[in-house]
Amino acid sequence: MKLTICELSYLNELITSCVNTITCMSLFKNQVTDEKLKSLLSTHFPIHIDDYNKKVEFVKNVDTATGKLNVPELNTSIFPENVEHTKVAEPITVNTNVTKLTDREIALSYFLTLKRAGKEYAIASMEATNPKLRQFLKDAYTMSCNHSYEVYEWMAKHNYYPIILTTGEQTGNIASIYNTISL
Repeated sequence: MKLTICELSYLNELITSCVNTITCMSLFKNQVTDEKLKSLLSTHFPIHIDDYNKKVEFVKNVDTATGKLNVPELNTSIFPENVEHTKVAEPITVNTNVTKLTDREIALSYFLTLKRAGKEYAIASMEATNPKLRQFLKDAYTMSCNHSYEVYEWMAKHNYYPIILTTGEQTGNIASIYNTISL
């Protein structure tokens, strides 16, 4: 079975994105100072390598590509009880003369990379006609979701990303618009 031009185009873009992610993660692992963030990056890194390799397999020979990505379970540890939800996140100072990244800059860059990759995986999976490729892309989407959640937790715990819960009034206003349907 051959790839469609759409599948090949998405794979090309996703492979290029992996090159960027892996390159940045290599830099991040050498600059990060927080042990928990370093552990996240070190744990995620080989999964991104595997993801990259699987995509290359699809491009080189779709018929023999295994397409099975080892998707780690979602690891949650701090929500909601260990984070102050009403605290305003620490202000960000834009660094226009970077020589070394801060842990916050590393986490934010990686987090935004994962979010963007997740969106691309979701779109590509809906366009894939090859069932094995489609499943792989869905798994890669889940991987991005799970990894981004872990990084999000780290940022929230350090007050680098806002967590603002809704009030009862806000939720009630939206909830009052809708009613369940009985069949």
